[in-house]
Amino acid sequence: MSTRVEKTSTSSSSSHRKMRGDKLIMNLVGYILLTIISLFCLFPFILILSSSFASEQSIVENGFQILPTSFSTEAYRILFEYPAQMLNAYAITITVTVLGTVFGLLLTSMTAYVLARKDFKWRNKFSFLFFFTTLFSGGLVPWYLLIVNYLNLKDTLLVLILPMLLNVFYIIVMKSFMGGIPEAITESAKIDGAGDFLIYFRLIIPLSKPALATIGLFIALGYWNDWYYSLLFISDERLMPLQYYLYNMLGNMEGMRQAMISSGAVVSVQIPSESLKMAMTIVATGPILFAYPFIQRYFVQGLTLGAVKG
Repeated sequence: MSTRVEKTSTSSSSSHRKMRGDKLIMNLVGYILLTIISLFCLFPFILILSSSFASEQSIVENGFQILPTSFSTEAYRILFEYPAQMLNAYAITITVTVLGTVFGLLLTSMTAYVLARKDFKWRNKFSFLFFFTTLFSGGLVPWYLLIVNYLNLKDTLLVLILPMLLNVFYIIVMKSFMGGIPEAITESAKIDGAGDFLIYFRLIIPLSKPALATIGLFIALGYWNDWYYSLLFISDERLMPLQYYLYNMLGNMEGMRQAMISSGAVVSVQIPSESLKMAMTIVATGPILFAYPFIQRYFVQGLTLGAVKG
């Protein structure tokens, strides 16, 4: 009997060691694959960063390289030649991004909460009206006339915020997420005497942090990278956001280069157009990258787990 027990314990310990060994191998393979994928994702950014510090002549002769053969900061010198204008463009972009993201998330989540409420009998009709706007629009000219002639929003910060304040796709995503929140949570709050606004701010918003973080990142990226609305509605240089400021600078540099070529002028200094583009990419995308680590932790959180007590 004791011999049989010893054999059983020996076989179980060996199988346990085998499982641990298999798990270690799987973890090692997973780390190696993730490292390779991360390097592939990081490679374009490293290439852009190194090219921004390369001279224009080396890019023309050798192309884009991981390690530039000729180091130069000429592109950044041109970018920050007028630091007051650059800082003002950064301030406008940050202001528009923060205000647009906060109010956009507020309106999107409130709209989605109403549409997700099953006791709201008009929710299907309003959902159809929102979806209908994604299929048809009034066109660019009537929309431009509405913004400029009737709302008088030209050359104001509001014209950079209002057009992207609500997105139907984000409303649908938020509605689907809030629809998965158990009704028992809101029903128990109603029994305790809580109103709709109290339920929304104290219960729905904390439980919707993963969706709010994801949609908030998309909204912030949209505001940060926007230059089209500035092109249409902004003529005051003091209200130019970062992307439109860099767009104008690149256009001016390209126009200057073409004018020199067409006139046959001989210049001793080559305008760094390619390295300037890379430097603009670093300046434009660098700050927004720091926002991602603060939002990433909400992507995988299951905040509704265990929220309903038996």
